[in-house]
Amino acid sequence: MNWNVKDWWVRTKEFFDEVRREMKNVSFPSRDEVFGTTTVVIIATFIFGFFLYIADMVLFRVVEKIYQWFGL
Repeated sequence: MNWNVKDWWVRTKEFFDEVRREMKNVSFPSRDEVFGTTTVVIIATFIFGFFLYIADMVLFRVVEKIYQWFGL
């Protein structure tokens, strides 16, 4: 490819023009929507964390019993 400064400058300007055009089409969430989705994410994180903690404890006990059974 033949690159020169003029082509680079034109392509850069076109890129930013396209970005500006696309940003006009973006719809940003309201404050209430952001608060609601953030709350859901935090609650889901705690639920999954608690579930994984319980699953880890159960599996630890099962493996511990298997080791005891085989005398390891």
